[in-house]
Order: sequence, then structure tokens, then C-alpha cells
Amino acid sequence: MKILGIDTSCDETAAAVVENGRTVLSNVIASQIKDHQEYGGVVPELASRKHIEAINYIVKRSLDEANLSFNDIDAIAVTNRPGLIGALLVGVAAAKSLAYSHNLPLLGINHIEGHIYANYMVHETITFPHICLTVSGGHTLLVEVYEGWKYKVLGTTQDDAAGEVYDKVAKYLGLGFPGGRIIDELSQEGNPTAIDFPRPMLHSGDYQFSFSGIKTAVRYFIEKDNKNGMNSKIEDIAASFQAAVVDVLVAKTIQAAKANSSRSITLTGGVAANSELRSSLTVVADEIDVKVYYPPIKLCTDNGAMIAGIAYEKYTQGLKDNLSLNAAANGSLVDV
Repeated sequence: MKILGIDTSCDETAAAVVENGRTVLSNVIASQIKDHQEYGGVVPELASRKHIEAINYIVKRSLDEANLSFNDIDAIAVTNRPGLIGALLVGVAAAKSLAYSHNLPLLGINHIEGHIYANYMVHETITFPHICLTVSGGHTLLVEVYEGWKYKVLGTTQDDAAGEVYDKVAKYLGLGFPGGRIIDELSQEGNPTAIDFPRPMLHSGDYQFSFSGIKTAVRYFIEKDNKNGMNSKIEDIAASFQAAVVDVLVAKTIQAAKANSSRSITLTGGVAANSELRSSLTVVADEIDVKVYYPPIKLCTDNGAMIAGIAYEKYTQGLKDNLSLNAAANGSLVDV
């Protein structure tokens, strides 16, 4: 079964064709990074306009790269929640139009559920139930994942998402956008113990996160450092910031794995590409004999393949939507 998956939840216009939930026949992504860099973050209205410009071309290219036509497609899946509402509407409108004109089944997909599924597309040995840490620019949450793709949300961020804080700190340091990759690379040259930034909610006893305090602490440190002419190494600031974020993410995830007797941990979302997070989580998990899985980089960032993948599971469960499908800025995993 071949499914065309579309994702326009933020600033990537993505389309992919996936066969039977796992075999990626194409995975095309048009990035808008250059369009948003001068603003230091994603501008929602600009993102929507760029999606309109790119969506038809990206869908066609995904079919061309898979060497298929719409006659070969069995269903169309699209991210319809959560995300930037204007951006989502572009993808949903495109998917509905294609489903109607080609008389194909339509499936609306929760974006976070797509991220969770990404690991399953490349790792066959993941056990259920398992703990999934989903970390991106818009989301930070711990989820217990059950067989049949049912979920229990254990905790989420109470303020900023981890990826969003990376972007803000990069902006404070004058490093550009997006900040995740830049800070990760810079951190390799710095001392992660040089500055003792706070670890909010590290010992809260639950699975909730808070990253606004770390962001504020870094901003105040930079302002004070500049005022006093101390000129701390930017590499040390980046490394110390990253260490604080990673410590909290790893500790909460391991805590959840222990409490739920999980033998597998999956790491997904854009921040799952972070080398320190991957390494630290794997090292600590090894100590309690828990296996850590994370997807290749192209399945960490927003993409259509993960949407088509989880849509296959939904379709085989007998689920589908009609042409009244709409977009929503928010969307809980409890509702799927």
C-alpha cells in the first residue's frame, strides 16, 4: 500500500511516498530557513505564503522521485494538527483537493504522532510499551507508547519547548537561526562545566519540563558578561547551556523508563539530531540496560515520510477522514 504524506506544520514544505508504513520511496523537503533567518525565527504569515508557492511542486517531485503517478497511490495523509494554523491550512487544502480529484481516501494526522512513528520506520526491534522523548522547536514531551499506537502523555513543557530555547539562546549569542545545529557544533569546542546554569524542575519528582528559566539565565549572564567586559568564551556559554538542557531531558526520560519498566527509549523530533543529547541519553540508558533508538537526521526534522508511515497504521485500523477535515493549531495525543 502506497501513501502520499504531506506536512506543512511549520516552515518546511514536505511530501513523501511510503509503502506499507516503512519503505520510503521518496521524501522531499523544501526548507524555508533562508527566508526566516533575518527575523531570528519563523514568521507564521511568511511560512504560509512560502507553502502556497511550493506545495504543488513538492508533491509532484515526491511522485516523480518515487517513479509513480496518482494512479499508483492508495491514500493521502496530511498533518492537520498541531502547528501554525495558516501553514497547516495550506497542506490540508492541498490534500483534500488531491483526495477529491483522484477519489482517494484521506487521513488527517497528528504531527507529534508522526514524529513518534519515525523511529519505527527504521528500527524493527523497538519493544512496546516504550518511552518516547519528543523534542523539537514547538514540542517537548514524554510519552508512553503502547502497541497499536496508543499513547499516555507523561509530561510536557510548562513554557518554552527545548528547540525554541536553543533558537533564542543562539539569537542572544548572535549565532543566527536556526540555533540547534549551530550551538551543538559550537559546544564541541567549549567547556560544559564552565558556567553553572540552572536545571529547572530537575528534581520535581514528575515528568514536566520548564526551559524558560534556562533561557533567562543565559540572557542575564551574557548581558552581565558584556557589561563587565569579562568576555567569556562563546563556546563555553554554548556548551554550558546545552549541558543544562540535556541534563534535564536525560534525567526525566530515564526516570520515566525506570518507573514504567521500559526496555526501549525512542528519541525523536528536530532536537533528536543533537549529538550531545543522543550520546548522553544512550550512555545513561546503557547503565540500566535500556536500548535507545533515534531516527536518521532526515526523519528527525519535519517530513512527509513519517506522516505517510503512521497513516498506514491508521488506515489498516480502518480509520480515515472525509472532506470536512480541518486544521487545528493544537492537538493532543489523547485525542488520536
